[in-house]
Amino acid sequence: MTHPSPAPTSVPLSTPATEAGRRAVSAMFLINGVLFATWGVNIPGVRDTLNLSEAQIGGALLAVGLGSLCTMPLTGGWTARYGSHRVTWVVAVGCMLSLLLPFVAPSFGLLVAALAVLGALNGSMDVAMNAQGVTVEKALGRPIMSRLHAYFSLGGLLGAGLGSLLVGRVPLALHGLLVVGVTATAALVAGRFLLPDATSQSAAAGQQRRVPLSAAAALLGALCFLGMLAEGANYDWAALYFRDVLGVTGGGSGLGYVAFVGAMTLGRWFGDRARSALGDERTVRGGAALTALGLGLALLARDPGLAALGFALSGLGLSNVVPVMYGAAGHALAGRGIAQVATIGYGGFLLGPPAIGFIAEEVGLAAALGLALAGAALVAALGGRAFALIRRQTVATADT
Repeated sequence: MTHPSPAPTSVPLSTPATEAGRRAVSAMFLINGVLFATWGVNIPGVRDTLNLSEAQIGGALLAVGLGSLCTMPLTGGWTARYGSHRVTWVVAVGCMLSLLLPFVAPSFGLLVAALAVLGALNGSMDVAMNAQGVTVEKALGRPIMSRLHAYFSLGGLLGAGLGSLLVGRVPLALHGLLVVGVTATAALVAGRFLLPDATSQSAAAGQQRRVPLSAAAALLGALCFLGMLAEGANYDWAALYFRDVLGVTGGGSGLGYVAFVGAMTLGRWFGDRARSALGDERTVRGGAALTALGLGLALLARDPGLAALGFALSGLGLSNVVPVMYGAAGHALAGRGIAQVATIGYGGFLLGPPAIGFIAEEVGLAAALGLALAGAALVAALGGRAFALIRRQTVATADT
């Protein structure tokens, strides 16, 4: 049975204001992608400037994830109290400004502190802008979450492209200042057009109380953990797999990574059409199954072309898994639901790639990447149960 995307709670408002809200929240996702790519392409420069070891860089990067995990659980309450539009606006500006901190940090200790601040603001922005995406989706009466995450991917491509032009040609601080100036200004302007949450005063008051983790949020979060583990594995290990396992050298070692990212961006751009046609459950379960199939092909093939096809199928399958589950959590559980699901899910990004590295030391990278394949298969198998709980939660909420 096909279960359609969650319907809006009120009559859709096809007005200039809602379209402006859609463009504004799209801009927030775009600049968030630019931010992450800008930091990513400058990590070698920061390492060389501060003369850091690989272990120190690893510790500094961990600070980003830990900072995010500190603020993600809190942001649901903030969105309930102040509205996702206000929280998104404030933390987006702060997040963009904080990007400059690691570029000017004069020591390892201050770099860790700077990245913890960046991570904390980014974690809050992640939850708030996804909650705002659900608000805009309800107002428009059509799915937009996959397209919003596509804008994040496009922002990453823009940030990486700009980095390829500037890295090594301009000082680190100047590169950071340029990106911060553009993105912070964009956040200031876009924030004016975000939409207030359509929540009654009584509902908002109820959301301000501490809400226990429901079975629906726990299972969705666990599936997001597995989906983000698979996503992080593709991002962090595809190039190394081509180089170390398939023996591809030079620029060709990036073929699997490019195939994965390109297919994921394309899948997210058109994912809302699939969501409208197939419904949330089939989109998630089918995408996860395609991911498992693609990773299986990539890990079994010894031809780089077939392996690249496998990584592309993995990216296409994963493209809508997390966005759709975020949207489902937002529709059924509001901003706190997204906060709970995102906090659990983010652990997959934080812990998955290092775990694969430790396993690879013992059994080899190809076998270790089987962990990502198994995670995708579990999402496909358990997705039906998760959406059954979501439907039950939606009914219970409507009855109260």
